[in-house]
Amino acid sequence: MLSVRGLTKIYGGRPAVEDVSFDLHPGTVTAFLGPNGAGKSTTLRMITGLTPPTRGGSWIGGKPFRDWPNPGHVAGVLLDASAVHPGRTGGSHLRNAAALMGVPARRADELMGQLGLGDATRKKIGKYSLGMRQRLGLAHALLADPPLLMLDEPINGLDPVGIRAVRELLRAHAARGGTVLLSSHVLSEVDQTADRIVMIGNGRIVADGPIRELLASHRSLVRGPDMQAIANALMQAGVRIQPSPDGQILADAPSDRVSDIVYAAGVRVHGISDHQQNLEELFFRLSGGGR
Repeated sequence: MLSVRGLTKIYGGRPAVEDVSFDLHPGTVTAFLGPNGAGKSTTLRMITGLTPPTRGGSWIGGKPFRDWPNPGHVAGVLLDASAVHPGRTGGSHLRNAAALMGVPARRADELMGQLGLGDATRKKIGKYSLGMRQRLGLAHALLADPPLLMLDEPINGLDPVGIRAVRELLRAHAARGGTVLLSSHVLSEVDQTADRIVMIGNGRIVADGPIRELLASHRSLVRGPDMQAIANALMQAGVRIQPSPDGQILADAPSDRVSDIVYAAGVRVHGISDHQQNLEELFFRLSGGGR
């Protein structure tokens, strides 16, 4: 559905984004992660045609986004929820957008209600809270029910009820065969929503794959009646170890190797399990400091 190849943007002789490539397919929610300044927003702006790339390109359904005669029917985009006229009402803003896309006005009213803005239809956007503007931006992205959604920080400013509603909306969109690309700093929510992670650090892709595969650390947790003997056996075998907060030993080796080592050393153990790192650990390990 979305193909990105070699996207590069250079400002003042320095690359803000360098050789970024990935593909998105129907039925998936992909989280686009990275620290502030890593190149996420620049990449999304290049995909949507708002920032011309220095090199490379991107295609949605085989065409650049800007080449589609009515791009809102191909991809729904939310990059900046504040980029709306503050003097318009939410209802008029959304109905005008629907008219430009050739979408019935009732669709705008339907989405206002669905996203909890039914009582704010006649309220000026300048008086909306951040969360209300986020909901309005999501409604705009969904107007034409496009197959692809590209959302930059879509849950910023939302309360827990709103966050859960957005999560369910995105999962339902993917379940119907849609494609979602979202950027977010709320890692706990990404862990519940995304199937896949594309992570960027210092302008380059540093990780790309299914979330569960990326979180598999290939390390092990081991415990037994004589923890010192376990530690000695592992260190003599050249395995790096460190104490775990729960009193176990965290070994820098897969569980089958740990099992072989302690068995060969004649050391009793009570349990060996694979260590599953969390998304925060993965984020800090791979993303670097960003730019």
